[in-house]
Amino acid sequence: MCRSWETRPNVVLEIWGEEEPRILAGSPALTISPHMPGPGDMMLMSVDKARAKGLASHCPLPSPFLGVRVTEVGWQRLRNGAAHRTREYPGPELVVRRGQTFVFILELNRALDSEETLVFTVKTGPQASETLRTKAIFQTSELEVGKSWTATKEAHAGSTLSVSLTSPPDAVIGRYLLSTRISSRRKHSDRKLGEFVLLFNPWCPEDDVFLASEEERQEYVLNDSGIIFRGVEKHIRAQGWNYGQFEEDILNICLSILDRSPSHQDDPATDVSHRHDPIYVSRTISAMVNSNDDRGIIQGQWQGRYGGGTSPLHWRGSVAILHKWFKGRFKPVKYGQCWVFAGVMCTVLRCLGIATRVVSNFNSAHDTDRNLSVDKYVDFFGRTLEDLTEDSMWNFHVWNESWFARQDLGPSYNGWQVLDATPQEESKGVFRCGPASVTAIREGDVHLAHDGPFVFAEVNADYVTWLRQEDESRERVYSDTKKVGRCISTKAVGSDSRVDITGLYKYPEGSRKERQVYSKALRKLFSVEAPGRRARVRRAGGHGLRRDALLEPATKPSITGKFKVLEPPVLGHDLRLALCLANLTSRAQRIRVNLSGATILYTRRPVAEILHESHAVRLGPEEEKKIPIAISYMQYKQDLTEDKKILLAAMCLVAKGEKLLVEKDITLEDFITIKVLGPAMVGVAAVVEVMVVNPLLEKVEDCMLMVEGSGLLQGQLSIDVPSLEPQERASVKFNITPSKSGPRQLQVDLVSPHFPDIKGFVIIHVAVAQ
Repeated sequence: MCRSWETRPNVVLEIWGEEEPRILAGSPALTISPHMPGPGDMMLMSVDKARAKGLASHCPLPSPFLGVRVTEVGWQRLRNGAAHRTREYPGPELVVRRGQTFVFILELNRALDSEETLVFTVKTGPQASETLRTKAIFQTSELEVGKSWTATKEAHAGSTLSVSLTSPPDAVIGRYLLSTRISSRRKHSDRKLGEFVLLFNPWCPEDDVFLASEEERQEYVLNDSGIIFRGVEKHIRAQGWNYGQFEEDILNICLSILDRSPSHQDDPATDVSHRHDPIYVSRTISAMVNSNDDRGIIQGQWQGRYGGGTSPLHWRGSVAILHKWFKGRFKPVKYGQCWVFAGVMCTVLRCLGIATRVVSNFNSAHDTDRNLSVDKYVDFFGRTLEDLTEDSMWNFHVWNESWFARQDLGPSYNGWQVLDATPQEESKGVFRCGPASVTAIREGDVHLAHDGPFVFAEVNADYVTWLRQEDESRERVYSDTKKVGRCISTKAVGSDSRVDITGLYKYPEGSRKERQVYSKALRKLFSVEAPGRRARVRRAGGHGLRRDALLEPATKPSITGKFKVLEPPVLGHDLRLALCLANLTSRAQRIRVNLSGATILYTRRPVAEILHESHAVRLGPEEEKKIPIAISYMQYKQDLTEDKKILLAAMCLVAKGEKLLVEKDITLEDFITIKVLGPAMVGVAAVVEVMVVNPLLEKVEDCMLMVEGSGLLQGQLSIDVPSLEPQERASVKFNITPSKSGPRQLQVDLVSPHFPDIKGFVIIHVAVAQ
């Protein structure tokens, strides 16, 4: 109850909950009026300064007279960004990492009284609850307490209070709302302070994603560009990729990806509660980067036809793809292939704070029937019979590795984990793959979660080629236990060089340990013991074949053969090769050589036949002969894919039924050079010179340069290129104005309707502004 009395105009005192007025200093010089919002509160609204000291000394009213409230929040973005390595994230929102303290400033309307306490609440996701660990309520304390949310008063000066807040190292990641309640014995004041984003923390030893090496953290978490290796085993080419995890809106988009997952749509509260676990988060992202089961980010296309969308080879980075998906209301972006899926997944996981890299496997097996064998069927010209061939061996395949602990498997399986967003096979009903421990793959522990058999086969499967006879029987004409899983590659830490990491996936081919691991994997897959040597593998169609039988040809060959490139294979030029045959016997032999050639995709799927011819060859005792092969530009011009690949095959039919199959993958060369004329500095325009060459023997028009680079320019730059005479070299210059310092990757593609894109990149070292 509130009552009001007035005796003197220069003193106003409000008292709640009083039945009668108090006598202050022997004189009732006050006014009591009902303005306060709660019982038990008192406020000195105005008072004669000369009388205030006397009033205070005699007044029995509890202090303070003013109700305390938060008037302003200072998030200390620069200070926290530096401490948490999150300065690169744009926008006003605070971004911090879990398991690490961050500081913010509260401006109050007055100083806190000793009896008043600060109670904080953090919550994330819908229906946040303490049971699900998506909500926490805690008050300020003197010390940080265990693995829970804590807040500590750092310092206070008058009405300014500095608070340090620490999240547990296994907190749910995502966007949080922070609010506070200031409580006294009789009253409290609530205030929503604002939102912040909490990420995984590779710098925190207690976090499952902890990575000990600072150099690796800089490369695998903070580097916003990288290199993806493509091509063929004997001709590996580097392609630049702009990850762009710190570009505008990318963090918000990455969090949206989690919210668009089917698990979140079905049960959002439970889904969010699992986001403390990098296994769960990475597996979700693996499914969401492809669009096969949901409205995921990228739609795959491997048929060589990209109408209504963008060719996978036209993408230069992840940013444009993620923006297009988000702005298009989550409609899948057309189109992607393996390196595009891997590039985007690397962006998302680095953005969320998980150390991630892109890995390329050359001669990568796609084993559809899980028998650890890639079985290819060909005709008498060595041409692939697609209706019979279910397995495949891609020239290369690209996936990701992320670094985190495997609490589900045990510490010996911590470290790099394979994740693959390319939709090849379902994993528990969803197109996704991993995380599969790289250590488990190397040791043959294919029974462990997740998707070990598929990944093991990608790097370890046998490669067997069968000749389909006219009576529908088959004959093995080629086998190799070492062909699959070659030159497994990733970008080096701190440089653009290629690092071969094959040894992380398997022991040396043909070694005793490698054989033991393969046998172990077979037992795990088929639950059979391999007595002494390798287990018997059941092949498609009921055929069985011991792996030991694959180590040598079925019979000792009487001839050998290989293709030899006589001139470098250059885009737009004729190809000149030779098939070199050698007679290994002391008797003359007659051989029928059936030659075929086809333009192919990087999956080795044939697109169009460009060569089909036969030769009768006589080889004298121990004689060697070369059969010249010429393929004109006009023969392959129309059917060459953007992969710029051609597959040659020679089926050599020797007397007495012996057969020899020789194959050769060719990648056509192109040319582009990029250089910066002078030093590069933040905020200062720099000139870039690009040297291009028309690869064709005809004049071309309508060419342009497509330029992209995080920290070097905003978005993409399109530059028209003047018409180019046959094989003409031309210089194109343009300006860039860097916005960020350090090593920056600039990508430049020569795009033309007359030939496949010619891609190049350069690393530019940008100095800080002076």
